Amino acid sequence: MPSRKVRIGGWFFVLTPVLAVAAALIVGAVMLLLLGVDPRVAYAAMLEGAFGSANSVADSIVKAAPLLFVGVGICIAFRGGMTNIGGEGQLVVGALAATLAALALPNWPGWAIIPTGLLFGFLAGAAWGGLPGLLKAYLNVNEILSTIMMNAIAVQAMNFLLRGPIMDPVQVEQGSFIPQTARFSIAADLPRLVPTRLHAGVALGVLIAVVAWLLLWRTTIGYRIRAVGLNPHASRRAGIHVERYAMLAMLLSGALAGLGGATQVLGVNHRMFTDGSAAGFTGSAGFNGIVAALFGQLHPLGTIPASFFFGALLVGANKMQRAVQIPSALITALNGLLVVFVVSSELWRRRMIQREQMEASPGSAPAPPVESPEAVA
Repeated sequence: MPSRKVRIGGWFFVLTPVLAVAAALIVGAVMLLLLGVDPRVAYAAMLEGAFGSANSVADSIVKAAPLLFVGVGICIAFRGGMTNIGGEGQLVVGALAATLAALALPNWPGWAIIPTGLLFGFLAGAAWGGLPGLLKAYLNVNEILSTIMMNAIAVQAMNFLLRGPIMDPVQVEQGSFIPQTARFSIAADLPRLVPTRLHAGVALGVLIAVVAWLLLWRTTIGYRIRAVGLNPHASRRAGIHVERYAMLAMLLSGALAGLGGATQVLGVNHRMFTDGSAAGFTGSAGFNGIVAALFGQLHPLGTIPASFFFGALLVGANKMQRAVQIPSALITALNGLLVVFVVSSELWRRRMIQREQMEASPGSAPAPPVESPEAVA
């Protein structure tokens, strides 16, 4: 009987994010009814927008790509006991670094410029995530605050560069002064996988998620990162350099977000642009990636379907808005509901896991609620 209870509980924990999304959609249906819209028609339009054609599916997958890069990075940071809220800024600096490489080397062939741009984005994101990690590890500066402030710095740097040093010369000559760069050379475009907007950066994101899983669960470095996240005090007594591995987790998290920004600018936009905010370029992927990671239960492999799901949801929501003529604010509210329900469900799930651990070992100290049942296996 006890084993049967644990098995049912385990499945329930796995399905918790799905139930959270269903609850958010039910609340969204009530909001649609209050606006005089049939939820069945609205959600049917959402499904059609996300999966109604080959181009729709491709758009959903492309939308998911930056969420996947950020989400996998969030998983690594979390496993190292760090909280990275700087995905927006890391996406921006990664895209800026790739942009500078593409603009500075317009005559390079694709086999050289594309890896160079991706490498620049990776390194820029690593620096942008590693600095808050360094401050947290050695000076105990709250990484949530520092990463949020780094987001603002990245946005202002982007606005400065795109309104001056790297603005498209054609815009300057015409006097329009649109804050964007010149179009990259065709050689800098990421290869298209099929005759749609689907590009090779999506396959790279899936590969990165698999590599992150192997790193965390099949290497000594990954074991030490997870040990530091589980219990830094016990890790230090075991001889692990806690500060070094906590900082490494943040560095890798920022690096993957920066790589996501590079793939976005090389695979989708083919130029850098801004509307004065990070969301103008990222589409809030830096924050939505956090939700995708939580939906995937903070596991790199779980983040793959979670990112694709939220990519489809974002693309389908735009179709729904056009089809049933609802205010754009409702789409924002629906997205916010998903964030609240998914994050709340993850916090509840972790508390339930901790409670089961305490009931299974009466009289023992409570274990830190960081690992889920399937992650320990």
